[in-house]
Amino acid sequence: MDGGEEVRVEAAPHCCSTCDGGEVSGRSLARRSRKTRSLSTSSAGCSSDYRRPQSLHGPSPVTTFGPKACMLQNPHTVMHIQDPASQRLTWNKPPKSVLVIKKIRDASLLQPFKELCIFLTQVKDLIVYVENKVLEDPAISDDENFGAITKKFCTFRDDLDDISNRIDFIICLGGDGTLLYASSLFQESVPPVMAFHLGSLGFLTPFKFDTYQSQVTQIIEGNAAIVLRSRLKVRVLKENCEKARADENCIILTNGDIESSRKAAQYQVISMGSSLCTVNTTNQLSHVNLLQVLNEVVVDRGPSSYLSNVDLFLDGHLITTVQGDGVIVSTPTGSTAYAVAAGASMIHPNVPAIMITPICPHSLSFRPIVVPAGVELKIMLSRDARNTAWVSFDGRKRQEICHGDSITITTSCFPVPSICFRDPVNDWFESLAQCLHWNVRKKQNYLSSEDEEF
Repeated sequence: MDGGEEVRVEAAPHCCSTCDGGEVSGRSLARRSRKTRSLSTSSAGCSSDYRRPQSLHGPSPVTTFGPKACMLQNPHTVMHIQDPASQRLTWNKPPKSVLVIKKIRDASLLQPFKELCIFLTQVKDLIVYVENKVLEDPAISDDENFGAITKKFCTFRDDLDDISNRIDFIICLGGDGTLLYASSLFQESVPPVMAFHLGSLGFLTPFKFDTYQSQVTQIIEGNAAIVLRSRLKVRVLKENCEKARADENCIILTNGDIESSRKAAQYQVISMGSSLCTVNTTNQLSHVNLLQVLNEVVVDRGPSSYLSNVDLFLDGHLITTVQGDGVIVSTPTGSTAYAVAAGASMIHPNVPAIMITPICPHSLSFRPIVVPAGVELKIMLSRDARNTAWVSFDGRKRQEICHGDSITITTSCFPVPSICFRDPVNDWFESLAQCLHWNVRKKQNYLSSEDEEF
């Protein structure tokens, strides 16, 4: 294959006549994941030598969310640090499209889903995007009364279609997993997310469905409180040719020196993402898969009975070796998930930080630590490790890490703008009290005057 030649496979996405024109633009719902690959020798697209400048304050998050939403600027901010309670959402233009995400295989959500969609299409006159597999549910597809509404939907497939430039805001029906899934659909800028508590825990879903009409109307009118939930950008570099050869998502290109082949996977969002395979100037194989992590990156010992033994670097300096069941690198949002179960502190989502939490460390003095957002963490299997390690991203994309592989983690510039019920501070403490029963105990009896005499 010639060095400058590109090979790209695209197909028209599934959509409805409600969308602009009948033709889909080049930036619209293009095929992604395994369906879009580009082969090129240009080093501009992916350079392994590039190193982002470090910052103690971390990268500044973008303040535009989707095509029309942005954060209302506060002229009274001091040192460019805005009070979390004053973070407000506004619209450049009135929103016209909404993505409705429903938890799959949950019969209890069918009626709320139908009511919401009827309200959005008939009352608010919005273009509603729904995932194909949601409409495949017989309880929805066989409902003749609801059929007239579904014909107005724009449908998409999460592993093929790109909807990043067509969604003005998102409504989630379910638990915390629906918010994680919503984040996974957007590689860069994420539209505002309104999450209704219709799942089990609901730590990240502050809205109740009882008054959904007034709440959705208020969001459409704008000026709502938001909390920016930071995400992690993760890059996994694998130097094992046989592993790369076995990966079904990777195109193996041989140049006569198979042992020197290298497989790189860059994760910039939490689950599904677009794939790009390139051959760089050193004739090594590079496989790039972008996704962003909203909760945590977990490195553990997998099925092995031996201790996990991994080295932890910070900005290129070895800071410690983790010996135990593994290590958790989490965002402030993820600090109340797996990290808190492993003994970590809980961090408010507005705090710019990354938390490092060991899992069952074989050391009494190894406690969880918090480092500034923007630092570059690297995790590698120790040279004398008895076994390999395994890594997962928000519980997904689990894969094996061998000797020579490395995992690089830093703060992403694209947070998830989560719409608040009241404000970021009150919503967070309300979730701690209601979902985790934080500081709940039987109150101590007061002392009467007679008791004080004794």
